[in-house]
Amino acid sequence: MDERVREHAEVLVDWSARVEAGDDVVVSVGPDAHELAVAVAEELGERGANLLATYSSDEITRAYLRAHEGEFDEAAHEKALLEEADVYLSLGGGRNTSATADVSSETRRNHREARREIREQRYDTRWVSTYHPTRSLAQQAEMAYEEYQEFAYDAILRDWESFAEEMARMKDLLDEGSEVRLVSEDTDLTMRIDDRTAVNSAASVAYDSHNLPSGEVFTAPYATEGEVTFDVPMTLRGETVRNVRLEFEDGDVVDYEAEQGESVVGDILDTDEGASRLGELGIGMNRAIDRYTDNIMFDEKMGDTVHLAVGRAYDACLPDGESGNDSAVHVDMITDVSEDSRLEIDGEVVQRDGEFRWE
Repeated sequence: MDERVREHAEVLVDWSARVEAGDDVVVSVGPDAHELAVAVAEELGERGANLLATYSSDEITRAYLRAHEGEFDEAAHEKALLEEADVYLSLGGGRNTSATADVSSETRRNHREARREIREQRYDTRWVSTYHPTRSLAQQAEMAYEEYQEFAYDAILRDWESFAEEMARMKDLLDEGSEVRLVSEDTDLTMRIDDRTAVNSAASVAYDSHNLPSGEVFTAPYATEGEVTFDVPMTLRGETVRNVRLEFEDGDVVDYEAEQGESVVGDILDTDEGASRLGELGIGMNRAIDRYTDNIMFDEKMGDTVHLAVGRAYDACLPDGESGNDSAVHVDMITDVSEDSRLEIDGEVVQRDGEFRWE
């Protein structure tokens, strides 16, 4: 076994999920993540945790969704499993990154809405999602397999503790601020952030961070005004989306367009009332992720990028007892801020052309 696979498992179990003896752990394993799952199982065994492994395949999901007729139930059996879990680890790594592309948007929307309580139950665990570098992900990133492995492990196997100290500077600025303004050639957007708590997403549940790799600082904006263009291409619901423009008034999307994939954007915004409002403002800071790979877990953490998500806001960013924007979706879109751009907090420039003021 590649020693980097073992290191990946160790970071995931120790740093990210903080697994302890006696923890009940559910591990969801993608079709080509077998090797990482073996390494994770060894780590869990050494710590005296209790393991239940499940198999997660987009091809299986496609077959089920295309054959299903009528309404979806709430899958109480799956919810019951998660109610008993302390930790949930998702090991992504499928064989076809577009396996569900031919499932209708209506079916996907109905299935996702029916699973809302399951997602909420998973969020109550110490959950972490990661990816085993696979050939399908390398192909999607337009990279040789060995090249992609180097890229992925550079992003995953880093000194997260020292990186957390660096990102804390941005968290402090957001925590102390009231308004963010993002300006570039095709963007001029303002958002309120007062009474919010930014998350220093350092790839550990101890930081309210649930992705490995990570490397962003994010918060839950509101009262959004202006327009923004997302110029980093991405795949949403199995379709390529390019150059999305959103226009906001009083916090809501009032107009949208896209060079490619406009119907997908429309379907997302029509999911429910909360899908047309922002749930997240995220600032990418992981400079080991230095290129677009068409995988949102990596791409949204790229240095020199800012991403915004329509839909659900994360509770970690909100005051106790306050509910933020609620939706069945949380869809991130990314804008490149490496040139002719600036990020302001309360009128003070904190990032210009991708460079933070302390750099």
